[in-house]
Amino acid sequence: MALTVGTRLGHYEIVSAIGAGGMGEVYRARDTKLNRDVALKVLPDLLAHDPDRLARFKREAQVLASLNHPNIAAIYGLEESEGIQALVLELVEGPTLGELLANVGRVLSDPPRGAAGSKGPGLRVDEALPIARQIADAFEAAHEQGVVHRDLKPANVKVTANGTVKVLDFGLAKAFAPEPGSAAAGILSDSPTISAMATGAGVILGTASYMSPEQARGRPVDKRTDIWAFGCVLYEMLAGKRAFEGGEVSDVLARILEREPKWDALPSDTPPNIRRLLRRCLDKDPKRRFHHMADVRIEIEEASAEVAHATAPGDVVAHHDRSLRVVWVSALLASVALGGGWWIGRQGSRSAAPPEAVVTRLEVVTPPTPDPMSFALSPDGRQLVFVATAEGEPRLWLRLLDQTTARPLAGTAHASYPFWAPDGRSIGFFADGKLKRTGLGGDAPQVLADASTARGGTWNPDGIIVFAPTATGGLMRVAATGGTPVAVTQPTTGQGSHRWPQFLPDGRRFLFNVGVGRPDGRGVFVGSLDGSATTRILADETAAAYAPPHWLLLVRQGALVALRFDPASAVVSGDPVPAAQGLVSDNSLYRGAFSVSANGVLAHRPSGAQWRQLTWMDRTGKVLGTVGSPDDTGLANPALSPDGQRVALNGVRQGNIDIWLMDVARGVLSRFTFDDGIDNLPLWSPDGRRVVFRSTRKGPYDLFEKPASGAGEDQPLLVSAENKAPVDWSPDGRALLYVTVNPK
Repeated sequence: MALTVGTRLGHYEIVSAIGAGGMGEVYRARDTKLNRDVALKVLPDLLAHDPDRLARFKREAQVLASLNHPNIAAIYGLEESEGIQALVLELVEGPTLGELLANVGRVLSDPPRGAAGSKGPGLRVDEALPIARQIADAFEAAHEQGVVHRDLKPANVKVTANGTVKVLDFGLAKAFAPEPGSAAAGILSDSPTISAMATGAGVILGTASYMSPEQARGRPVDKRTDIWAFGCVLYEMLAGKRAFEGGEVSDVLARILEREPKWDALPSDTPPNIRRLLRRCLDKDPKRRFHHMADVRIEIEEASAEVAHATAPGDVVAHHDRSLRVVWVSALLASVALGGGWWIGRQGSRSAAPPEAVVTRLEVVTPPTPDPMSFALSPDGRQLVFVATAEGEPRLWLRLLDQTTARPLAGTAHASYPFWAPDGRSIGFFADGKLKRTGLGGDAPQVLADASTARGGTWNPDGIIVFAPTATGGLMRVAATGGTPVAVTQPTTGQGSHRWPQFLPDGRRFLFNVGVGRPDGRGVFVGSLDGSATTRILADETAAAYAPPHWLLLVRQGALVALRFDPASAVVSGDPVPAAQGLVSDNSLYRGAFSVSANGVLAHRPSGAQWRQLTWMDRTGKVLGTVGSPDDTGLANPALSPDGQRVALNGVRQGNIDIWLMDVARGVLSRFTFDDGIDNLPLWSPDGRRVVFRSTRKGPYDLFEKPASGAGEDQPLLVSAENKAPVDWSPDGRALLYVTVNPK
């Protein structure tokens, strides 16, 4: 029913009509309690008067209300008044993407592409990609919560005056669908909006031009349907026309099922990886389509960075996806390499233009590597050490940046996490459970200390190395000539390991990272060689690096950013400045793949997050199949249940490591432990009824057990002052073998 201005629905007063569609009429309304404007979507009679579908809709709306993302228009609630049901939604000002595309020359282009009111072929690439990235970001977040949109189109995307994108009606297609198994479910749940409300009980969901082939055939859909629709929208933004057009709905559906988009309609300056992305999004076989929106987002971020570089004076950009990128700055690192002097100047109070500096870029194509995180620039920025495979095993390689080839360093097999001496003549690294050092002249490496599962080191001018010897404890110091290590930091209760140290300019204090544990214990900290109390300076969970003279670099949401930093007071200030997009990062390690020298050279490895997937293999190494979907949350330590039906493993969610169980047949993960400590290394009992694991919830790693059903509380099995790890059960389930680390 239509509502008039001034009508009240509860404490909401109608201000004006906004529009109408197959899913109801939309009004601007005033929330008289909170004194704000909202959007009210009045539900169609078909839904409002069907108790079963209304109950299901309410359940779906509760799920949608849990989505909290800056690029998703929020659902505030469900209002019922005098038989009228209305969704209370965030009111997003600004045109829809469809309106922008219809008037592209006058809205986004500066200057316009022709006479006022003329329509260009589409958005410029540098206009389209930021919008596409925000849409992908929204879908990535929603898909992680199991919410599929199923009706993405330009009309469901708003672009605000400041360029922020808001996706509307997220998940409402499913919320409006009939109950699965009902007579109409096969028709209504997965099909497009062909006739809006005209068919009454025959309302069909989705929109024809943006339907996936599986939708067109009435088959079940998943998040890959959203990826198809995203491809259609991005194509339309660039080409200025729909990917699939026709005079009648049947014509459109036929083109979706049988034809390819006109790829030559894309503008000539469309980056090659965006062309490849569109083909992957619009593959008619969902198995060959991108399976995760995160992969789409990463590709767009890569392309955006290259487009930005291509339009900046002095830049030379290559296109090796698995290379290391090195950037020299001839003047003012802070104002150029880390976001551009023009950007900082506009954000600050200075009116004078900053001096222009030249940025030089180089791509170093490395041999294949199993460890893309392990590389480091020398202090003078002239040498790069990295881990790559040589003669069938990983080792350190050295590349002088004024040369074209790299060479492996003898005696460094299985090396990881290299770091330089301040004089640039020696390299520290970890291998074979030891902290080692090697010179550049081919001498045999020297063992300095034990380091069973190391997490980084740093070397000061006084010949002291601070390093993380394990993935569970604090930081140690040792002389660069070897000796007895001494603790300099100690994790607090509920705090994960201290890792990735880096000395500050005074050579006494150092940065380090705590990625796991209780929220108030995670972040970037400053410690001291005297072992005094540490100070948290950032709540970020990824490691930070000091970039002279006054910056901290760290990864946020896949991008490298710089924050203003005073190394003397250890105070962080100001807004983040973008430095690079699309870095390799590892959520289980809490660091990004970048290194910065003492004189302002930055190296980073561009790529996506580190995805992991459980994989069946036979004893010859042949891949037989996979379990579940690729995951970027650091899945590790899988243990198969005795009946082969479930896998216990640990994974990282919001900085906390817990045990999760995966159903092998369905590939679905369910959380098994819920405390703030670090829970890992699960082990099934022989009868499959219990799972033993270790946890830091009481301080050191102690052994706990819990029924495999998930019912009941975690029970302590062995609590002591030393760290412990379960190894194996006896066949009768009466004895447990474990390993412990004694300080001696």
